Amino acid sequence: MDKILEAVVMSSYPNNVKQGLVRRVIEASKQPMDSEQCWSMLELSTKLYLTGDTKYKREVGKEVLEVYGHYHPEEFEEFFNIRFLLSLLQEGYGPLGKRSHYVLDYIQLGLQFVLESPSANSIFSLLRIEVLRKVCERPSPKQCAKISKLLTQHPQCIPTGKHQLLFCQQLIRCIGQFQCVSEGEEEIMEFLEQVNKVSGLLQRIWRTQTSAILPSLKELFTIISSTEEQEAPSNALASVVQFVPLELMDGVIRNLTNDDSITDVQMMTAIGRMIDWVSWPLGKNIDKWIIALLKGLAAVKKFSILIEVTLSKIEKVFSKLLYPIVREGALSVLQYMLLSFQHSHEAFHLLLPHIPRLVASLKKEDSNSATSSLEQLAELIHCMFFRFSGFPDLYEPVLEAVKALPIPNEDRIKHLLGQNAWTSQKNELACFYPRLASKSETGKIGLINLGNTCYMNSIIQSLFMASDFRHSVLNLTEGNSQPLMTKLQWLFAFLEHSQRPAISPESFLSASWPPWFTPGAQQDCSEYLKYLLDRLHEEEKTGKRIYQKLKESSLTSQAVEHHYLNKTLIEKMFGGKMMTKIRCLKCLNVSSREEAFTDLSLAFPPSDRNVCGSTPILPVEEIGPQFIEPPENVGQLMGSPWIQRKAPMASDHPAPSVETLGFQERGEAANPIRGNDVGVDAAKDPLSAFGEQACAPKDSRSVPDLINYFLSPERLTAENKYHCEKCASLQDAEKVAELTEGPHYLILTLLRFSFDPRTMKRKKILDNVSIPVVLKLPILVAPEETEEVCQHGKDGAVPGSSFMTVVYDLCSVVVHSGISSESGHYYCYSRECTDTIPHGQPRDGVPKPASDKQLDFEIQWYLFNDTRVSFSSFESVSNVTSFFPKDTAYVLFYRQRPERQSCLLHEALAEAGRLHGEPSLHKDLMEAISKDNILFLQEQEKEARNRAAYISALPKSPLWWRDLDRDKDDDSSSGGCSPAAGGGGSGSFHGLVF
Repeated sequence: MDKILEAVVMSSYPNNVKQGLVRRVIEASKQPMDSEQCWSMLELSTKLYLTGDTKYKREVGKEVLEVYGHYHPEEFEEFFNIRFLLSLLQEGYGPLGKRSHYVLDYIQLGLQFVLESPSANSIFSLLRIEVLRKVCERPSPKQCAKISKLLTQHPQCIPTGKHQLLFCQQLIRCIGQFQCVSEGEEEIMEFLEQVNKVSGLLQRIWRTQTSAILPSLKELFTIISSTEEQEAPSNALASVVQFVPLELMDGVIRNLTNDDSITDVQMMTAIGRMIDWVSWPLGKNIDKWIIALLKGLAAVKKFSILIEVTLSKIEKVFSKLLYPIVREGALSVLQYMLLSFQHSHEAFHLLLPHIPRLVASLKKEDSNSATSSLEQLAELIHCMFFRFSGFPDLYEPVLEAVKALPIPNEDRIKHLLGQNAWTSQKNELACFYPRLASKSETGKIGLINLGNTCYMNSIIQSLFMASDFRHSVLNLTEGNSQPLMTKLQWLFAFLEHSQRPAISPESFLSASWPPWFTPGAQQDCSEYLKYLLDRLHEEEKTGKRIYQKLKESSLTSQAVEHHYLNKTLIEKMFGGKMMTKIRCLKCLNVSSREEAFTDLSLAFPPSDRNVCGSTPILPVEEIGPQFIEPPENVGQLMGSPWIQRKAPMASDHPAPSVETLGFQERGEAANPIRGNDVGVDAAKDPLSAFGEQACAPKDSRSVPDLINYFLSPERLTAENKYHCEKCASLQDAEKVAELTEGPHYLILTLLRFSFDPRTMKRKKILDNVSIPVVLKLPILVAPEETEEVCQHGKDGAVPGSSFMTVVYDLCSVVVHSGISSESGHYYCYSRECTDTIPHGQPRDGVPKPASDKQLDFEIQWYLFNDTRVSFSSFESVSNVTSFFPKDTAYVLFYRQRPERQSCLLHEALAEAGRLHGEPSLHKDLMEAISKDNILFLQEQEKEARNRAAYISALPKSPLWWRDLDRDKDDDSSSGGCSPAAGGGGSGSFHGLVF
């Protein structure tokens, strides 16, 4: 049968005739036959598959092999033995000089039929060794791709143990030598596919064996940092990096930049070759790795490397903006390189000759990618104009090229310039933006931890981000007789204007240290905040008393008198008032006392009581604005002496309640008193995922829950009986608290730490508490105030009611990480809430609502963690406890929304905010900051000079504008790979990749 098949295949008959005859032979092969005949057919099909000179012959060989693998498994297993496979792998198949290229395909085909055979494990063991040997021989990209395909389909053949690590390293070595010998687009696409198969195998191995990732990356760095290789490694190595998990990035970069065994020349070579990877198409996260390494080098002050690499590579990166397929990554790298290179105009000026041609090319392309890139490029150019002014002749052609593009405002420019600067810049504070040298990409300054002082750092950053308070502190005059407030002013000024990435709060710590705190030990941040605010308040009150004595001697003017007669700053910003009422259950006499507060301490309800949604234990929304008349039968009051135990009727005045607030339609009053339930509008609230509009999980609470519980009546019985003056004896009573004045900044402390008598220690309540971004709070007002509020059209007040609604926006969350108040770590999330209502009184007398920005999540959140400051989001704030159960919100700062305020104080604050948007500092403070900035720059320069001594002279960098020149000459191509060019010509595509 084998002779017949061979004669048919080798004959000159037409293929359709051959196919019919071959089909008959194959059908006959499915019948039982002796072992000798099977071997003959297997040998013939192997020969056809491996040495067939036409695709048809190889397909026939494959089909016959598959038939015998299915219908004659025993004979196939005997034929497909270890000795035969070893011969194929080591000696090849076919005549010398014409060895078959299909050995790996053949083995992959045959493996599927021996997976269950007794010899399978032996075959796998053989292949594990042989694929490692093959990779060490540096096969071609095509053969490497075949190895990867074989191992991907049969992972049992992947080397294990130490051999697996060696295999990964050698595979990376192979990729480093890949070269595409053809410039045809089809051949390049085939090459890219082969590279992706090989790097995909590495990804598969890393997923199952994460311990192999770091050694593989070390091998990769060894390759790209080598200065001995005459030929640069292939850009195909970029395909390896895209599969490294981003969560490893910080650790990898930190290890690299702090490894003293890596010379500056090696580091410079490595980062230079990584920047070349922006040419690699379809790669993911390559720009993130490049930027991360650049930032890592800046963090360890290796400025000489950064300068050399930037100047030698920035033109090449810029030229890649011509190609849509790599444009996004190239633009990200270009932005960082330019925005970080602020000590000199040299890098930007290298690009000036090429900008007009690139802008023209992108305009000609007329695609979404080109339009977006043009806008970002224009923004970048205007930043450079702002930073390096004084070159009108050089900038004129560039300005002409971008004149039709949007121009960013100055705040945006300053923000961008403040994000990435890494080297020394001698700028006076008064004439230029002060945050240019901030190492954090946010432009914010961190605070150094002086030994378990994170509790103070988180509080200071929260107070600093309370913009109204910060402006008031910074605007204090010299000689204000408030030493602690003066130190706070200096600390805020340095946080606002220092060029250091982080500053030391040592002076303020020593001045504000509570005397009972133990040095070096973790403390309660809430306790520190209370002590700090009380100290600042009492200090200012002392100044007022001094003023009174001065007034008696007529040494003060009316202006000074007006200043000192006002409330203290702490009272203005954080002071609120609360009315506590106690009613005797026997005689129904009520006693009341009004108290001032700077924060509300919110206890957690007992775990067996439900305060979710509309069914709190003693629902605050059912507490009426005034007491009901006492019934004739006192026994009727057993349910509650304050209220009737039923839901209010439609004609009743509903009771106040705490609500979260979402977006509202224009004209809809923000009134929490319009329904019986806390979450009455939950279905309409797009913020309900973040607020607590429905019952949280069983062990979960919300901030409105805790406030409602705080405002709920408390029964005073047994040992807690109340001494009634009217009865002249101890009586059962009920106590309730009502807010009578809402503070400008509402501070809420969640009482997570409770004393455990069993362990004699304070334990922590780890319940997750959902935090609404907007909070509605009921405030008790006098009847005449209620009438005035209604007449002026204020939201939240109902005629005939004694309550009005005040709306608060979340601005800071201090998080405690740990299980005890005596240990753990504090950090805080903050954003800067400011007034968004139009200035001035509306003509129609009706206040306009705040812009949606105050209600949504567009206001940038920051995460302050000692010296580290990073961008964050409200989603991160909301989910922190979900991901880290020991990290729980502890202290919350809310800012009162201005359009709900009727107090003249808030109008004064708004006016002060307009007049002092950027507070001017007094002379001594400005000089101190300027001197410290110069000192910091000198420190940087000194360290940079010390390292510069080890930098070897590099060859002159080549010019990289040939892509731009080619684009200028070739009018038929719009960016080389743009849609208008149909993907670009073969030459331009090859120039892109290689």
